[in-house]
Amino acid sequence: MRKVESAMVIPGDRIDAAALENRPARSDVSLTCEIRQGMRPWAQVKLHDISATGFRIDWRPGLDERNPLNIRIPGLQMLISHLRWKRENWIGCEFTHPLYPPVFEHIVRNSQHQAQLNG
Repeated sequence: MRKVESAMVIPGDRIDAAALENRPARSDVSLTCEIRQGMRPWAQVKLHDISATGFRIDWRPGLDERNPLNIRIPGLQMLISHLRWKRENWIGCEFTHPLYPPVFEHIVRNSQHQAQLNG
């Protein structure tokens, strides 16, 4: 997952135009998830968008780009990711293993269902 627009790219991450054009489809979502690094307590964050390879969430102080980030998305097992960029109050993460397409579709449907319930 790569971002170009005035994003601070985490060291060691290369921006490559071909990768930007070939990245998987992203879907806007609005879900509350939990994240954790190491033995720190779980913290709630808002998941803003997702693709099969990564996601964007709210920035949380104290996150370290050198350590894996665990995320619990409602209805799924814990997933492991790595921070790839920070811009304004958001961070972009890449899953260690891409999501299986039906899992990605389930997350998007769940978010749409929640949005309908919340009006």
